[in-house]
Amino acid sequence: MKNSKFAYSMMAVVLGTALMSGSALAATTTTDSAGAKIDSSMKKVDNYMGDSAITAKVKSALVDDKAIKSNDISVTTNSGVVTLSGFVGSQAEAEQAVAVATKVEGVKSVSDKLHTKDSKDQSVKGYAGDSATTASVKAKLLADDIVPSRNVKVETTDGVVQLSGNVKDQAQSDRAESVAKTVDGVKSVKNDLKVAP
Repeated sequence: MKNSKFAYSMMAVVLGTALMSGSALAATTTTDSAGAKIDSSMKKVDNYMGDSAITAKVKSALVDDKAIKSNDISVTTNSGVVTLSGFVGSQAEAEQAVAVATKVEGVKSVSDKLHTKDSKDQSVKGYAGDSATTASVKAKLLADDIVPSRNVKVETTDGVVQLSGNVKDQAQSDRAESVAKTVDGVKSVKNDLKVAP
């Protein structure tokens, strides 16, 4: 009888020790997990603050540059990647805006989503050339087996082709861009296609 009481007492001590160790381990794990969450939150805040500062610096640099006349440029930054969107007066102005943004400290890369405003004094010849370029790009996309041409919108301004709409995957987006670049009269291609499976 004494042996069984002793055995039960020892088992109770061992179980109690195991439970206490488990509680301590759980507390440590919870503390580590909370610490990791705080670290992650701090990184997000730092990223946000860094991105906000970069956005402010880019906006300031764009305002200070005399070659950029447009007040219609929006700037957003995500993890150091700056996106410029809105309207500019010419392709040269868009290229200047990208060059200015690229030089700002902290900018990893610049995504150019700028569009050229229709110029009132755009020549009939230029308009006809852009229309012919648009028609040629659409025809090449229609003949291509990879690109769903009915989902791709094509616009051309001063030889710059803008592709917009939805495609199923990145391969279709890349293919549409490469097809457009092969057309005579195309100076550059802005690929605004969205991948929407």
